[in-house]
Amino acid sequence: MVTESSLVERKLSLPDKWVDTHTFDNTLCRCGDVLGPFVTGVIVDIPPNCKLMIDVIVRLLSLCNQLSACTKRVRLHFGDAGTAIGYLNRMGFFDHLAAAVEVYPHRPTLSGATIHRGSNKGLVEIERFNRSVPADKTLAPRLAETVKRGWPDRADRNAIESASFSIFSELIGNVYEHSGPGLDAYAALQTYPQAKKVTVTVSDSGMGIMASLKPAFERKGLTSMSEVAILVEMFRRGISSKEEGNRGLGLMTSGRHAIRFNADLDVRLLNQRVLLRPSQDTYQPHMAYSQEQLPLLWGTHISFSFRLD
Repeated sequence: MVTESSLVERKLSLPDKWVDTHTFDNTLCRCGDVLGPFVTGVIVDIPPNCKLMIDVIVRLLSLCNQLSACTKRVRLHFGDAGTAIGYLNRMGFFDHLAAAVEVYPHRPTLSGATIHRGSNKGLVEIERFNRSVPADKTLAPRLAETVKRGWPDRADRNAIESASFSIFSELIGNVYEHSGPGLDAYAALQTYPQAKKVTVTVSDSGMGIMASLKPAFERKGLTSMSEVAILVEMFRRGISSKEEGNRGLGLMTSGRHAIRFNADLDVRLLNQRVLLRPSQDTYQPHMAYSQEQLPLLWGTHISFSFRLD
């Protein structure tokens, strides 16, 4: 029974440095299960020079909107100086942040993404999509074109663009297939020249792909396998949510194209994060890095990182 004395407010304190998905989930673990029934509100402390990777930005956006949808008070605290709030504004973070979320010292009055959209050929600002509205047909081509620009000197850059288009189309289509109605999903891309990689991320706040494919797992006799093994199976051989046909096999198609260009795959499930790196031209369970028993984050959050060298 939830009583007034058992209700708490939590603080998610991000470090003042580069934050990748591993660091983000470690920080979330220290904060606790913020989506739980005993939490009334969450303060997210973002230091002035905290640098969030693009997949972290999109996952943080999804988390804040999930918290707001659960009627929890959410406050984002930025320092008085530094680049953190400016970069999030440039990527369109505040354009999609729930109106009830409080921002300190203040929410930007002008959208950096709207003002500068398209001026940086190494990124695609956060785009939202929802199963209840028609898909933006231009999103996957724009993401693929941006990946292509990351390899200006490679002879196979057109093949990279074609593979990227297939990956993004499948990932976005997968959201429409499995996420269900509700909160918006998001996609974004960022090129990191110094790290020599391009990262694209697609994030939704639905029931989670494991739950949506549960009937298929039972039909194929996979319920005794670990979630990591099942996830690898999805990207290697495909698991259709339908009795017949090829619907639900988008992850397999995405995985095959990603393997072709040696891309790392990072997947955040409800309570688990799995990082897959290519090995012998495929993804393999024994090569997966897994963080388990993580605080709840609704939906499925997938990012691919392509190396530029």
